[in-house]
Amino acid sequence: MTAKQKRADWPRAFVHVPLGILAMAFLTPLVWLLVSSLQPREQIGKIPPEWLPRGYQLTLATGERLWVTPPERVGTERLLVAPLAGAKSGIPVLVSPSDFSNGELRLAGPSATSVQERLPAKLIQRVPGYFVSVSESSAANYANQTARRFYVDPHQISSRIRPLFANYEQAILALSTDTHDKSISLGTLLGKSRLPWTSRGDTSRTVTFLSYLANTLTVALLGVLGTVFSSALAAYGLSRIDWPGRKPLFAITLATMMVPFPVLMIPLYSLFRSLGWLGTLAPLWVPACFGGAFNIFLLRQFFATIPRELSEAARLDGASEMAIFFRIILPLAKPVLATVALFHFLYVWNDFLGPLIFLTDPDTFTMALGLQQYQSQSGGSEWQFLMAASVLLVAPVVALFFVTQKTFIRGIATTGIKG
Repeated sequence: MTAKQKRADWPRAFVHVPLGILAMAFLTPLVWLLVSSLQPREQIGKIPPEWLPRGYQLTLATGERLWVTPPERVGTERLLVAPLAGAKSGIPVLVSPSDFSNGELRLAGPSATSVQERLPAKLIQRVPGYFVSVSESSAANYANQTARRFYVDPHQISSRIRPLFANYEQAILALSTDTHDKSISLGTLLGKSRLPWTSRGDTSRTVTFLSYLANTLTVALLGVLGTVFSSALAAYGLSRIDWPGRKPLFAITLATMMVPFPVLMIPLYSLFRSLGWLGTLAPLWVPACFGGAFNIFLLRQFFATIPRELSEAARLDGASEMAIFFRIILPLAKPVLATVALFHFLYVWNDFLGPLIFLTDPDTFTMALGLQQYQSQSGGSEWQFLMAASVLLVAPVVALFFVTQKTFIRGIATTGIKG
């Protein structure tokens, strides 16, 4: 048996297991993003980190249950002792070490001048010092109470898996709340005075989450239409029509892929400023109407696989080049056209540097810039809202990929294959 045959007989597990491990490694950031979007703010910054969103409840002496922050060990330890006499006989009591010595528990009276009672007691265990604070989810119902921070025995705290789906709603409200609406206390709940953007100085209108989403969709859709048509037209001329200088021009077109965007930032900024486009969405989608080197390359390679006999037969029937392009080439190139559209949509959807440079008015901000509002310049960023909004930003892209997965793979697989 040859070595090639031996390799062919290897169990598939030797191939699938490493691929599965690599897939899990690549999916880890996405899973962490999703999990963090369901956690309270206190848990996101917890060390060591916790994967599952978990809620902590404190049972007060009145029987009331409060959602509290994860127990934080601070201060000195406490002692859990049980009196052997008196009204509290056998009931564990959490006391300071100074209140218990030589088997006696010193209990203070109801007032500072009361005589302290000494009872025989036994030590049950030493309890480390833990503090908890009322969490934001209970802050609204607990606003009238004076005590917001408790020294507790860890046994008083119960925990369970508790995903906070309200983070998504709060994330949208954090970008959409009108600060003049006193009925919404989101700013008080967050403990911040951060104000949402107003529309061109008009305090009666607020730039909302939907404003950023609409701007992003506008740029993405216009850019997709422009780049698909212009790149397909250029690729058709470079692949299906014979004319002098075609190959050198195609080589120059590919060479532009090696020019990074930071090199072009200043010239483009000067050009768009002279055109009066700064602060508008035009700089983000108009350049796509002039084609892209990678898209032209991808489409040219696919067009080259289409038999020329189809074009020649159409010419014999009296069809013009544009008729051949629209009626024959484009219908056959639907998979690669969808691939180009998907690539550009993903690029625009995730673009941050372009909007940061060319957009100056909050009315025109895209989602990538809108997410910055969750980050405070003075610290204390709302990470749970930032993660939730990021999930909302990533979800359409993931859904789009799964919907177009078959067409996308077909477009990539058939590019460059000679038929």
